[in-house]
Amino acid sequence: MNIAGARRSPAGLLVTWGLTRLLLLLFVLKVFVFPGPDVTSDVSVIYQGWYDVLRTGTFPLDDVTWQYPPAAALAILSPGLLPFLPYATAFFVLAFLADLAAFSLLLYAGLRPGRSLRGVWVWVVGVPLLGPTVYARYDVMVTAVAVAALLAGARHPRVAGVLVGLGAMLKVWPALLLIAVRRRSTWMATAVTAAGLAALFSVSMPGAFAFLTFQADRGTEVESLGSLVFHVARQYGWDGQVLLNYGSVEFLGPWVNVVSTAALALTGLAFGWLLLWRLTATRFQAHTAADAAFVAVLMFTTTSRVISPQYMVWLIGLAAVCLCFRASRMGVPALIVLVASFVTVLEFPIYFGNVVASDGLGVTLLFIRNGLLVVAAVLAAVELWRSTASPETETPLPARATLTTEETSVSP
Repeated sequence: MNIAGARRSPAGLLVTWGLTRLLLLLFVLKVFVFPGPDVTSDVSVIYQGWYDVLRTGTFPLDDVTWQYPPAAALAILSPGLLPFLPYATAFFVLAFLADLAAFSLLLYAGLRPGRSLRGVWVWVVGVPLLGPTVYARYDVMVTAVAVAALLAGARHPRVAGVLVGLGAMLKVWPALLLIAVRRRSTWMATAVTAAGLAALFSVSMPGAFAFLTFQADRGTEVESLGSLVFHVARQYGWDGQVLLNYGSVEFLGPWVNVVSTAALALTGLAFGWLLLWRLTATRFQAHTAADAAFVAVLMFTTTSRVISPQYMVWLIGLAAVCLCFRASRMGVPALIVLVASFVTVLEFPIYFGNVVASDGLGVTLLFIRNGLLVVAAVLAAVELWRSTASPETETPLPARATLTTEETSVSP
């Protein structure tokens, strides 16, 4: 073992993480100006507005942009823990601390015997590729919870279940972490935690589940896979509109409902494939839960009606956990996700005006980013199936082992 090399790697990780995160903080604090529209306005305007309502003991019942499970209130209210800072600044600091927590967990996992530092490198490199958006949304907090849940799964199944339940009540998608979990204790802990939080918020704050009624009239978000239909159609006279709707920029007009329905159908097919895989898989190893969670979230993100830039941090976090395990086969899909993250920061916020205008540059960036996600999803699904569900082939013995008795007893 190269001990010197092992010592240098954590030092390099710490320096790289520190420098890149300092740069992200300088961008969100506007010491430096990042190209494109101001991504911090969601915190200073929308989040702070929700904060003012939530502090009164109710959810934002009249705000259709509130589309989150009730525990999301904890993330929005969390800057109140730092009352000596302005709301936005406190939120950025807490996002930074969530990033630090995920980094620390991945580093600890990577330094354990039989593990790899590849995973923590994915996190260190991947997060800054998304630019300041990653600190201007609460998704990094949810991702830190998901990372902790997956890393706790093998040795502390009940703790993992509690974290999955919390994550699901923060933003739903962490429920997919259970796709390969076989321990009943994890499922029970998840159910009890989610039910307990749901009951607590339902009793204490009116409108805990009003968000469920705010989804039906959504269009197709301009960065989603389905949006490519309308980006191309606009070149040929499609007369729909691009509007800020339900908190995101969406296509509205003829055929949008058809494309949105098709996106839901693709999500349904993804769920069907995952169910088939779960019923077929016979080989579960230490890394299988992380690999399966990565595949599930990747498939659901790619087929969604909305692919907001901050969704990429989910994939970066799950890919990082996968690559903490030396035996994981998700190396290539993880690399593709990193490339897609870099393209994401180009399409939002740097060239978002081009995306909204459906011009050549904007459409090209979306085709590349969404194409990369499709490729990553397909490759990851194939690798998961091969490693867990496809029939095992017997490895032939080496030719040397088949020597006859006569050959092995030749006199010198």
